[in-house]
Amino acid sequence: MMLAAWFAVLCPFYVLAQFGISGKVTESEKGSVLAGATVRIKQNGKVAIADKSGNYNFNNLSTGNYTLQVSFIGFEAQEKNVHLDTDKELSFSLKPSAFLGEEVVVSTTRAGNKAAATFKDIDKETITKNNFGQDLPFILNNTPGVVVTSDAGAGVGYTGIRLRGSDATRVNVTINGIPYNDSESQGTFWVNMPDFASSVDNIQIQRGVGTSTNGAGAFGGSLNIQTTASEPEAYAELNNTYGSYNTWKNTIKIGTGLIQNKWSFDGRLSRIKSDGFIDRASSDLKSYFLSGAYHGKNDLLRVNVFGGSEKTYQAWNGVPEAKLRNDKAALLTHYLNNKGQLYFTKEDSLNLFDANNRTYNQFLYKDQTDNYQQNHYQALYARSFSEHFSFNGALHYTTGKGYYEEYKNSQKLSKYGLDNVVINGTTISKTDLIRRRWLDNNLYGLTYGFNYTPESNLQFTLAGGYNQYRGKHFGQVIWAKFASNGDNDRHYYDNKANKDDFNTYLKVNYSPLASLNLFADLQYRYINYNILGTDKNINQINLKDQLKFFNPKIGASYFINPNSNFYASFSIANKEPSRDDYINADAGKLPKSERLNDLEAGYRLKTETLNLGANVYGMWYKDQLVVTGKVNDVGEYYRQNVDDSYRLGIEMDASYIFSKYFSVLANAAFSKNKIKNFVEFIDDYDNGGQIENKYKNVDISFSPNTVVAGELVFTPVNAFALSWQSKYVGKQYLDNTQNDKRKLDGYLTNNIRLAYNWQLKGTKNINIAVLVNNVFNKKYESNGYTYSYYAGGLVTENFYFPQAGTNFLLNVNLRF
Repeated sequence: MMLAAWFAVLCPFYVLAQFGISGKVTESEKGSVLAGATVRIKQNGKVAIADKSGNYNFNNLSTGNYTLQVSFIGFEAQEKNVHLDTDKELSFSLKPSAFLGEEVVVSTTRAGNKAAATFKDIDKETITKNNFGQDLPFILNNTPGVVVTSDAGAGVGYTGIRLRGSDATRVNVTINGIPYNDSESQGTFWVNMPDFASSVDNIQIQRGVGTSTNGAGAFGGSLNIQTTASEPEAYAELNNTYGSYNTWKNTIKIGTGLIQNKWSFDGRLSRIKSDGFIDRASSDLKSYFLSGAYHGKNDLLRVNVFGGSEKTYQAWNGVPEAKLRNDKAALLTHYLNNKGQLYFTKEDSLNLFDANNRTYNQFLYKDQTDNYQQNHYQALYARSFSEHFSFNGALHYTTGKGYYEEYKNSQKLSKYGLDNVVINGTTISKTDLIRRRWLDNNLYGLTYGFNYTPESNLQFTLAGGYNQYRGKHFGQVIWAKFASNGDNDRHYYDNKANKDDFNTYLKVNYSPLASLNLFADLQYRYINYNILGTDKNINQINLKDQLKFFNPKIGASYFINPNSNFYASFSIANKEPSRDDYINADAGKLPKSERLNDLEAGYRLKTETLNLGANVYGMWYKDQLVVTGKVNDVGEYYRQNVDDSYRLGIEMDASYIFSKYFSVLANAAFSKNKIKNFVEFIDDYDNGGQIENKYKNVDISFSPNTVVAGELVFTPVNAFALSWQSKYVGKQYLDNTQNDKRKLDGYLTNNIRLAYNWQLKGTKNINIAVLVNNVFNKKYESNGYTYSYYAGGLVTENFYFPQAGTNFLLNVNLRF
């Protein structure tokens, strides 16, 4: 509906042009045609793909000056200018690249143009124009099936991303083919790498299982990130952003360009600070990126060193529903139900009743912060031995260390391994205290890939990786009102986790006909995981598990012509449980691994004005781990395996250029996400134990049935662009009972982005851009949680994470 409305509004602006440009793309040494070469008109963004004879064609162009850019993997890009006042013929002869292309670094983990996979490529230009300092999920917000959220409410600090309803623990993330997901929780924490988007060259988003990659299993999709590639000329860049909630971003980038056509060095320093939309939800973030490369004719060596540090005030508990709705009677009931659990002091009470209903934060302690530093070291190497055989591999090392600090009221001394305190004959068993929970971890390993192309229609890829994770988890009490026999350095719990992860996969692409491509992708993965020590409740842990997975994938692509094709694939993926699944399971029991069967089918079309993708999918899960409310034998909640669940959907993604002034981008995802049989467990404080409720065919939590996004771009002159962005996310349930009293309402948000470019003497380019988020001040919540219990009847507690109203970010970028 949204897309149709845009078409109706813009049709009067579309005027049929009069002339055309056509030609052929060949390679300079042998004169053979380069079928599949991309030809782009710089002024209006129109794209043509060279056909099997190397020919391209643009029609309906008005009189004027145009710049045509031609690119093809393995060849140097070329530009030509043309003045159009009649039909023109313009051919290109491309030279082979003087050195190995950067794209070879991620070639083994990515889907190619012929792949029977559902994917979207995000180029550097798109990333740059949407980068105002918000975390990477917000830059990807307008891609199909994506839903994002921010604890602080404005996209800086702790943020999250869901893809097809799957959370970050089910979305595989690699950086230059190296795993980024945390090995134990399997989540991704973008707050540890602030402003990372400023050092990203391109991203491929694969939805569904996708092609084999390294790291955690892709149960919703994968993000394959390639960092900064070398630029041919030296540059310096100053990038500064200021916006609502006292948000600042300061970035400095420098690069040498190619030195003697072989060496290059690039660097970045960034700082981001924000008070946050939510009370006290501040962020103080710093990051860096350093890269050096040697470019040979047949090999490429690149060393990357990057990392970040963060200090983020916690906004993890959300806003109680009664507070959010300004329901004073319900808020009093909530307070009385939770007095002594969430609220202890007079200050807690005043904060709950007096704070703004949308910016309320339960925490008041001044150092209620999360503190973490992470550093990454990557050595990437690629070599082409011949036109038939090449190799790429990497050595990597990641180190991280940090803690979160909490003020806790009325804690039992015994929970911290402390003795009761006796004062004047009175035994004291509880105390107020400040605790820190630490993580000190390391991940190191290697990845490898061999590519063999014995014939033009046959390609083999043998790749994989081996990674070792070593993590230390421990807690400290750094202050207590009654210190008992503790001290600051004492670890009240301490455990070590080791995880070894090996995988190898063989990919085969075969084209028996010029129009047909077949592929098979077979992956074997082995995991050895163990934890030894005491957990946060000072219970003994001695867990060991070994898992062996076989993940096969098959598919086919049929090309109607070089611009359009159909594809279909079937994939199987297996995924190990997370750390909490192991620790919180009943003693002596191990959670089952999860299994996914994924069927994808789609159509892609790419012409000079239209880029279209449409696909359908079915994802059938066996033993998916979900929250049920069940508690273990020591009272901890844990996820359980449900036998059968599934996701069915259709996705569409399109961009269309109406004229040199107007273009539109739109995508939509419609899905059905169900658990066939679900059992809910609710604590019964009246009678003890838990009450079970059984459900059939209920919606999977946090899985909206509808996600629609669109962007209208108006470019009256080459230097200025105005964009209107809209996004609708349907309702989401907070748990798996499909209960309308436990849900997030659907919401529609609108943003405006303006950008203007010009040049001054001494600069290469000056760009000023403004992003106005939520222009209609929509009050909405993008995340939440719920729990219920029986105490004189059923009580349900919902908590929500409100997002900011109308807010802005102003960015000024100077490039020299």
